[in-house]
Amino acid sequence: MDRSDRSTFDSLRPRLLGLAYRMLGSMADAEDAVQDTFLKWQAADTAGIANPEGYLTTVCTNCCLDALKAAHRKRVDYVGPWIPEPLQIDAGSDPEADLERAQSLTTAFLLLMERLSPKERAAYLLREVFGKPYGEVAAAIGVSEKACRQLVSRAGKHVQSPSSRFVPAPDHQQRMLDAFMRAVESGSTEQLSGLLSESVQFQSDGGGKATALGRILEGRGDVAKYVARIMSRLWDGGPVRICNINGVRGLVLLQDERIESALTLGYDGDGRIDRIFIIRNPDKLARLEVPLQHDLKSGALWQ
Repeated sequence: MDRSDRSTFDSLRPRLLGLAYRMLGSMADAEDAVQDTFLKWQAADTAGIANPEGYLTTVCTNCCLDALKAAHRKRVDYVGPWIPEPLQIDAGSDPEADLERAQSLTTAFLLLMERLSPKERAAYLLREVFGKPYGEVAAAIGVSEKACRQLVSRAGKHVQSPSSRFVPAPDHQQRMLDAFMRAVESGSTEQLSGLLSESVQFQSDGGGKATALGRILEGRGDVAKYVARIMSRLWDGGPVRICNINGVRGLVLLQDERIESALTLGYDGDGRIDRIFIIRNPDKLARLEVPLQHDLKSGALWQ
């Protein structure tokens, strides 16, 4: 591989990583998919490739589709609810520069991707988030353009939940997070209830390696009682650090200077808390130590 080929790949790597993470919900798996893409690029006759970005996007997409098959088998044996790997992301000073891409990193949105078939997921992300033409998307996933349009349309109907796409202004997020933590510290069910939507869901991920609720809890009353009773003990006394998790204000609980738990929230269209995500699986917490950059114009991710 000559220097220009390596330079071409390196310039596109952050975009490929941004796509792969959104496809897979795991940075480790995303990095593996991008590395597999690089190996195929090394072996390719690059002189005959007129559109390197299109070629690499196609290869990376198909590496992700293969990874999703393996991930599905792993999820069958996963202990308790699964939540995507959280990332500490700096989107710069203007998070509203491209809401479509900013919102597509939220935990709520990534979980909605899990409802889609692999090809629906790929088609929707490439078309609606990364803005690729239908013809290019169809070629990337190996279907006709008509079938591609149907995949995107079908996927769109599954991801229209307001909570998946609504990201309030940062100051609103901070006020809600502060109020949430005050309510948790007080153990007040009444205070918590006032912050939650009627359809709120509580979901925690321990992966069998840390204590976590083994099911998804739904409804304002049950969630408020659980959080007031259980979380007030979990978060009592430990140092807490606020950070941006997947583009939304969240926080981490530290123990012996190590991240033990991470919390991020989702919101409904009225700005109430509609989703509470707690990640306690230690395998998913290590990357929160290092912030990643997110380019809102391209969807790229890099350290």
